[in-house]
Parts: sequence; structure tokens; C-alpha cells
Amino acid sequence: MAFKKHAGTDVHPVDELPAPGKLLAFGVQHVAAMYAGVVAPPLIIGEALALSGVQLTLLIGASLLTAGLATLLQSLGIWRIGARLPFVNGVTFGSVAPILAIIAQPTGENPLSVVYGAVLIAGALAFLVAPYFSRLVRFFPPVVNGTVITLIGLSLMPVGIGWVAGQDSSAPEYASPGRIALGAVTLVLVLLFNRFLRGFWNRIALLVGLVVGTVIAWPFGFVDTSTFEQAPIFSLPVPFALGAPSFSLSATLSLCVVMLVAMMESTADMIALGEIVDRPADERTIAAGLRADGAGSALSAVFGGFTCSAFAQNVGLVALTQVRSRYVVAAGGGVLVLLGLFPVVGAVVSLVPQPVLGGAALVLFGSVATSGIRTLGRADLGDPFQALIVAASLGVGLIPVVQPDFYAHAPDALRTVLDSGISTGCLAALALNALFHRRDPDDHPAPLPADQSE
Repeated sequence: MAFKKHAGTDVHPVDELPAPGKLLAFGVQHVAAMYAGVVAPPLIIGEALALSGVQLTLLIGASLLTAGLATLLQSLGIWRIGARLPFVNGVTFGSVAPILAIIAQPTGENPLSVVYGAVLIAGALAFLVAPYFSRLVRFFPPVVNGTVITLIGLSLMPVGIGWVAGQDSSAPEYASPGRIALGAVTLVLVLLFNRFLRGFWNRIALLVGLVVGTVIAWPFGFVDTSTFEQAPIFSLPVPFALGAPSFSLSATLSLCVVMLVAMMESTADMIALGEIVDRPADERTIAAGLRADGAGSALSAVFGGFTCSAFAQNVGLVALTQVRSRYVVAAGGGVLVLLGLFPVVGAVVSLVPQPVLGGAALVLFGSVATSGIRTLGRADLGDPFQALIVAASLGVGLIPVVQPDFYAHAPDALRTVLDSGISTGCLAALALNALFHRRDPDDHPAPLPADQSE
């Protein structure tokens, strides 16, 4: 492993500090990759609550601010909090459905107060159990790592495709030729820029592709400037502005389950990121990262945000660009804080149309899957047991990806886990690895047929 030397000291690429201009550009690129994912949950929740424009702005600003603070905590670290990897945190989409269920309950209280109370306790729970949860890392050999990392990339693909086609299948413009063409053009641009740009420009090929794609989309009416025109210049999030926390046992249990699922996904993402940046995530790193998830979520509840967890698309960006510095991600966290404080600046980022973002996302998410396949290359897939672990785990993990309503009749508490392909695939890989590696050395299954893949 070759490290660059700075002042006579070996510095791992994760700890390198780029020049200010590059630091900002790389950081903005991370923000561009995650922005839609951060603002989507508060938009959905705000619409369900029928919030006013001002309240919705506060909710989105709080999510951006707390995502930035959680990202700074993860990348820079304080004490034993933070993975100190190029690890991006933000509002987890897994919390949206349980929060909507909480909102739908006629309790007579401010629904957001109940949500914030549950998020606060769930964050504290994650912080406390982090050192115990991190011990799962010993159960992640390459066959499990590679399967889970591959599954992360494959599970994200529908998100990117949904950005291209649209979110409402009944809308007239859903999967319109214009949207698909715009996504395809952006995809081709990102690939061409990665192929032909050199040096610094090659490292920000995704950002360049997003900017050029947005410019191309503008004359065709895909760029919505209304958010930019209505956004206030400055908005300081006030603690508990949208509701002081109140506590409900059912709501708290629901979001604690969400938090445990998010911790499982964060663990998988940290392991994936450690492989990508050549700094394997050990138990101590994972425990510190999970503490940051918990602390970030608790802090998020105070300022009006929601449960914080890893953003897997940014793991794909690290894999694609090979910019491994955690300070780059910290710069992105700083930008997110500014976006939360200055909504008018955040509105500039929101000008990027979803089809453009989706076209670029296909490369990002594919990069994550590629990293998983590379990790699987270190597993002995010639061993039929190893091959069965991968085959069955990918099959189980892809069920909710290809058929989201597959578990429609399962209890709501179980659906929190079952509807996450990453979680179900991870659990399957862990269980099968334990099962097949407690066997008689002479016990082997029949070899697969030679034409199995045909």
C-alpha cells in the first residue's frame, strides 16, 4: 500500500488534505450526489402534514443542517465518536414510512413532537449499543462483505431509475421520452468526462456532468426555478421550533427498530468504504461510526430533522473518483450546514433536474456494486458452499427491490426490516455463512451443472 509523503511522514490517502479549491469542488460534488436524498424525506413528511411553505422550508433546512453536522462528526470525529472515514450521513429514507404511520395516528398531539421524541430516544439507543453492535464485524468475511456491498449497489439502482422516470407513475410526464433522453445524455456525459478529462477535472467529472446536464435541460423546461425564487436568504434553525419532543411507546419502538436497521446498513457501508479506501473498518471504527449515527440522530431531533444514517450513494462516489480524503467529505458537511442556514443557496443545488441526477446516479450506484464484485473476487467462489451463500443472499436481498409489495401482508414491525433489501440480504449472508462454515470438512454439495448460467 503506497502512501504519499508529507513533511517526511507517511500519510494515508484518507488523511490527506487537498488544496482549498479542490477541497471545495470535491465537497460540492458529494453534496450534489446526496442532495435529493436529503430533501426528499422532509418534503414527503411535510406534504403529509400539510405544512405551510415557511414550515416546509424550516423542515428542509433542519434536515440539511443536521446532515451536515452528522457528516462533520463522522468524518472529523470527536473522542470515540465518528468513523474518521469519508463517510456521509443524512436523513435515512427508511424512517419515512414509520413516521408517516405515526403522523396518521389520531393522538391529538402535534405529530412532529411525537416523532422527535421517538428519534431522540432511538438516537440515544444507537449511541449506547454501538460498541456491542460493532462486534458483528467479525462475522463479515469477504464472501459476506462482497455480497452485501454488491447488494447495496443493486438496491440503489431503482432510486436512480426512479429519478429518471419520475416518482408518480400516473403523471403524464412519467417515463416520457424527454426525461429518458435527458437521463441518457447525462449518463453518457459522465462516462465521456471520466474517459477524456484529466487530473482535477477528471475527479469532478460527475459534478461537471450534472452542471452540463442541467444547462442542456434548461431550454426544455426541466429546470424548476420556483424554489429558488421563493427561498429566504437566511434561516437560523431554532431548537424544537416545529415541536418540543413528547413520548409515545409505540412510536418510540417503531423508530428504534428503524435505527437498528439503519445501524446494520451503516455497518455494511463502513465495511464497503473501508475496502474502497484501503483502510479496513475494524470494530473500533464501526463502533465510533455508529455512535456518530446515534449522536447525529439525537441532535437532529433537537433541530427539527430526522434519523441520520449512511448515504450509500456517496460510497459509490468515492469508488468512482478515488478521492479518498475524509476532509473532502467534511467540506461537503460544511456546505450542507451552509445550505441549512442559507436556503437560497440550497435552492441553487435544487435546480438540478431529477432526470439529470438519475443519469449520473446509475454510474455511482454501479460503482458500489463493482466494489462488491471486486471484494467477492477474494472469496473462494469455486467452493460450492461459498457460491450458494452469494446466490441465496443476493436472491433474498433483491426481493423487495424487484417487488416492493412482496411483504405487504407481513406485520408492520417486520416490514421495517423486510422492506430493506440491504438488511434482509445482510442477515441472509450472515446466517448462511454461519451455517455452511459449521460443517464436516468432507461434506460438500453436488457441483452445479456446467450450463447453470445459461
